Amino acid sequence: MKHRELHHLTLLVLPSLTVFAAFFLLPMARLVMVAGSGDLGARAYVAFLTTPRYLESLIATIVLSASVTVATLAISVVSGLFLERNRFSGRKILISLLTFPLAFPGVVVGFMVIMLAGRQGLIGDITLALAGDKLVFAYSMAGLFMGYVYFSIPRVVLTIMAAAEKLNPALEEAARSLGASPWLVVKDVILPGLKPALIASGAICFATAMGAFGTAFTLATDIDVLPMTIYTEFTLNANIAMAAALSIVLGLITWIALNAARSLAGSTVAAAG
Repeated sequence: MKHRELHHLTLLVLPSLTVFAAFFLLPMARLVMVAGSGDLGARAYVAFLTTPRYLESLIATIVLSASVTVATLAISVVSGLFLERNRFSGRKILISLLTFPLAFPGVVVGFMVIMLAGRQGLIGDITLALAGDKLVFAYSMAGLFMGYVYFSIPRVVLTIMAAAEKLNPALEEAARSLGASPWLVVKDVILPGLKPALIASGAICFATAMGAFGTAFTLATDIDVLPMTIYTEFTLNANIAMAAALSIVLGLITWIALNAARSLAGSTVAAAG
């Protein structure tokens, strides 16, 4: 019986293992081989520490992704709690509008940022009329920050709403009855209750911002983030080995972030995706 159960289990797992090997293990193995085939050999994996352009690109990407994560969590917590705890006319429409960016690829998000903060954008027209000077920031890190926050909010706010639905209102009432101020209720009751969801959705947000390419490619006038650096090395410089090495570095950083979040928040990281 045990042999038969093992046989059935193998048949069930085999398709998953085949797909995993074909679409992850083999490409990753090939990527590792390509990264070590250049002039630098295995040193390509640490070249980003000794080459200023690579290091600056990596630092800029990490700082941008962390900033996007913090801003997205702040906006999503306020929005998610409000939408979950209040019923009003147009609520469903508002939620659908907040989640609408999920339907847009990165290139479309970048184009929207240009229409808002580009040379012919709405913000520039308003500032020109009010101050006599056109404000243009779509093609900088500020524009990329705006675009990343825009497409990150839907992923996070839905997770926060789901977590807020499970919070026990009795705990908040007990805290208020004991004299806790609204800020203390948020700090000591609500945020600890949302902590797993915050960690999980924050990790997904960080990883997505680290590897996002379409928006950066659309706005890449004065932007040097790691996905763009990889693209430049691969296409313009024909430095395929370095592009592969930088890709592995990028993947390792996002994997470390997701793994750390899983350790802190448990299985909710998987659910947040």
